[in-house]
Amino acid sequence: MPQSLPKFVILDRDGVVNLDSDHFIKTPDEWVPIAGSLEAIAMLNQAGYRVVIASNQSGIGRGLFEMSALNAMHEKMYKALAALGGRVEAVFFCPHTAADNCDCRKPKSGLYEQIGERFGVELRNVPTVGDSLRDLEAGVAVGCVPHLVRTGKGLRTLDKGGLPAGTRVHDDLAAFARWQVAEGAHKTPAPTAHAAQHAP
Repeated sequence: MPQSLPKFVILDRDGVVNLDSDHFIKTPDEWVPIAGSLEAIAMLNQAGYRVVIASNQSGIGRGLFEMSALNAMHEKMYKALAALGGRVEAVFFCPHTAADNCDCRKPKSGLYEQIGERFGVELRNVPTVGDSLRDLEAGVAVGCVPHLVRTGKGLRTLDKGGLPAGTRVHDDLAAFARWQVAEGAHKTPAPTAHAAQHAP
């Protein structure tokens, strides 16, 4: 069956894949997956989607943890995913603080541009999933379709409003994965304004 869209999904990390903390996730022990999130990635993989993570990690720039700790967190994630038959293609992260005024810290789109270049894909209409407005804005800047989850900071983000047009809202990553796999089976039609939110 012809597939007009690249089968990619771009995820934020903290609050989407793993539990978030206002004090940052600094060690592998603090990295705890949200219930069902790793299974959701495996489900997407099994449906033919390549999953990539784009994450702000300013804790590095703030000196709260080292690169070795971040690598250990991701090694924990990769091993847990492998046990479920899942895989993340790559983790793209910004180590900078807001004061650095870099191009890769979301809501700027640098991480997404790096993903497009690395994999040689056009990101227009690729779904991106986040729990904060800046996640969605960074994706929309390169043409991604925004999806908000209610986990992490998602409820706060929803309450604030101002979501990009066409944003779909899901309870969690597992709910998004079920929706995306079902949509993908129908060639993923363009989102319509009247279906901006996923039913609670």
